[in-house]
Amino acid sequence: MSEQSVYIKNKKAYFNFEIIDKYTAGIQLFGTEVKSIRDSKLSFTDAYCLFINSELWLRGIHISEYAFGTYNNHVPKRDRKLLLNRKELDKIRKRVEEKSLTIVPLAVYFNENGYVKIDIGVARGKKQFDKRETLKQKDSKRDLDRAMKQ
Repeated sequence: MSEQSVYIKNKKAYFNFEIIDKYTAGIQLFGTEVKSIRDSKLSFTDAYCLFINSELWLRGIHISEYAFGTYNNHVPKRDRKLLLNRKELDKIRKRVEEKSLTIVPLAVYFNENGYVKIDIGVARGKKQFDKRETLKQKDSKRDLDRAMKQ
């Protein structure tokens, strides 16, 4: 990726959820939202995806208002429609309905054509002991890397 490329990752999603499948989707945005994303003014706190009338919507993501926007500025915490093929939507809906899974946003970035894309994941929530195990593995990996460096 180039220096000007924007890649905003949802770190909490990887800690709180076990990601089973990943999908890349387009997202319907206003112009001021795109400009705010270019400035990395985006927060994934409490963001999730849900189906409304057989369409996938992103809820809870916060895109700050554009600093140089006028009265046409966007609402920071509105629902945004995700753009996927019908086959992908059907596959995701089927998996989510038959098992206790959820859909979480993983990352937002600009692709090579300049379009905003979002990676979403079909995920299962981790239990508390799984989270502790993840932290232990992370700490031991960090200690091993330090030892190898010296």
